Amino acid sequence: MATIAFREITKQYRGASAPAVDSISFEVPEGSICMLVGTSGSGKTTLLRMVNRLIEPSSGAILIDGKNVIDEDPIQLRRHIGYVIQQVGLFPHMTVAENIQVTAEIAGGWNKRQLANRVDELLELVGLPPAEYRKRYPRQLSGGQQQRVGMARALANDPAILLMDEPFGALDAITRARMQDELKRIQRDVHKTILFVSHDIDEAFKLGDQIAVLSEGQLVQIGTPVDLLTRPANDFVRQLVGSDNILRQLQYVPVSAALTEQATNTPDGKKISSDTPLLEAMLKLFESNAPALSVQDKENHSHLGTVTLDSINRELVQARRNNAENIDLAEKNAL
Repeated sequence: MATIAFREITKQYRGASAPAVDSISFEVPEGSICMLVGTSGSGKTTLLRMVNRLIEPSSGAILIDGKNVIDEDPIQLRRHIGYVIQQVGLFPHMTVAENIQVTAEIAGGWNKRQLANRVDELLELVGLPPAEYRKRYPRQLSGGQQQRVGMARALANDPAILLMDEPFGALDAITRARMQDELKRIQRDVHKTILFVSHDIDEAFKLGDQIAVLSEGQLVQIGTPVDLLTRPANDFVRQLVGSDNILRQLQYVPVSAALTEQATNTPDGKKISSDTPLLEAMLKLFESNAPALSVQDKENHSHLGTVTLDSINRELVQARRNNAENIDLAEKNAL
């Protein structure tokens, strides 16, 4: 795993009136998924591509585990950073196995048996049975299957960092949802540090440990999905993430935000994890007709408190109030 740190990073293209990326600073913790969102032209892809030096920064620094990427040989740097794009870019004349192992072959240090084992391991990881898929060609695969192969290829050399530039953008909605679930499953196994560009806010909320919102080359806000939903920095963030959307709050705000101890006698078996979304808790309360659910810590399963329909409603009301107050404060500071 690795940490990515952006330090006042700027990209100014010759002849452009404003920087594509303007003095951005933030950190991506090791083993986490950071989503880059914003309107078209906000600088998301430029920022992503400066990490592996496909685009050279004009000023500032990008540090990977404390080392400035500008001091690294760009070819060697890219060999240790996985890269997944929307177009996949599989070689049509190569089999699936050959496509996956090509990055490991370039990096060197693998014999034929190790490469074959690595291909099978990665095909299993991305949900494609090796015996069925290793000898197929890209034209024999669906779009979703090609993206799985592209992900396997990006992981072939076991990189600490994975850069993903709208990898699921061209897929249909059902396949896209499946690939998002697949990425979450894979991440639980491999714990890579992932920087992921997306235009889809629901995708960002589903996958991101943190979300960086960009606008006109600047970092507007960075935080967890709950931070952005309940405490948007300004009206732009509020509109972009849908902070006023009650359903979205129910889908992504965890029950730990709505704890109460008013109802301590919860029925046996009526327990949920602290990271359960409010919507799931509310549905369980309706289905079971229970007055409350016991909320358990997701790590050690200790009792944290209870959640009720009243406590969920109070959290939603408070979140909307906080939302309005934050926007008013931001507008006053802008004057």
